[in-house]
Amino acid sequence: MATTLFTQNIIACVWDFDKTLIPGYMQGPLFRRYGVDEANFWAETNKLIETYGRRGYRLSSEIGYLNHILTYVLAGKMPKLNNKVFRELGREIVFYPGLPEFLIGSKAFVREQPDYLKYEIQLEHYIVSTGIAEMIRGSAVAPHVDGIWGCEFIENPLRPGFLQQKEFDLGADAEIAQIGMVIDNTTKTRALFEINKGTNKDPSLEVNARIPPDDRRVPFANMIYIADGPSDIPSFSVVKERGGKTYGVYNPARSDEFKQNDQLRRDDRIDHYGKADYREGSETSNWLKLQIQEIADRLVAEREAAVAQRVARPPKHLNPTPAEEEARRRAGQPRQATFLE
Repeated sequence: MATTLFTQNIIACVWDFDKTLIPGYMQGPLFRRYGVDEANFWAETNKLIETYGRRGYRLSSEIGYLNHILTYVLAGKMPKLNNKVFRELGREIVFYPGLPEFLIGSKAFVREQPDYLKYEIQLEHYIVSTGIAEMIRGSAVAPHVDGIWGCEFIENPLRPGFLQQKEFDLGADAEIAQIGMVIDNTTKTRALFEINKGTNKDPSLEVNARIPPDDRRVPFANMIYIADGPSDIPSFSVVKERGGKTYGVYNPARSDEFKQNDQLRRDDRIDHYGKADYREGSETSNWLKLQIQEIADRLVAEREAAVAQRVARPPKHLNPTPAEEEARRRAGQPRQATFLE
């Protein structure tokens, strides 16, 4: 009998980071540490594409900000910046109210329900961000998520001829020197398919491999994508069009963010939206918990229906009818015990 690769008992909440879990951009602690004017850095970054374009170069926006950080390092304005420093800076990231408690509590809720436990239903949280992965790994939410996608830097880049050389020592004072991974608003969708197909849990599976829907670890119908705005439309579309749920959050102090979320709802990009407040009893917390519960209840119903369909019922003892009992009595036969006796 054929078996499936995965039991599809996982529910996944997939989170954007900047302006979704935190009010602003995660790089704030980086700029404060080195005394860099944050507004000026982003103004320069936003002009890179135009300025390089006049020189005949093409530059993607996400690589642009990463390259500009490297330029600051090379110019001595961010000395000794490395991945250890990024992780330390992650501790300074301030989250929206209710985090990381919501991540902890929602997982506990699923674990504690007897019906969900019976069918080994689990909730997982993932972060997919265009920000810096090492900063997220150093932040307060990192222990409570099951995977992080983000941009990464390389220290001590391998030199020409490294295949013929012995491994050389890695200095503790190494600086970032190259870009290792870029996540942009389009490649975020690749991460969604990695979660969907289970390639993040089983490296032997290729994300571009053809995997039948019944063999995928987290069907999109079991997925909820939470983000803050129009830049996440590709990810919203991938999840929503495949049966998952999508939710937009906004900073309650920003009327423009409310307006853009309302427009996303009008355009049917998201199912619902609310304030970026994850405290117990908030609209956002209630909506997300409701979706998690409804998905889990559906999984239970599907499992029970499958059991009922595949498992044959044992034959039942048929109790005599009143007429049969009367006939036995007249014939002098003893009364038969019923099933309930």
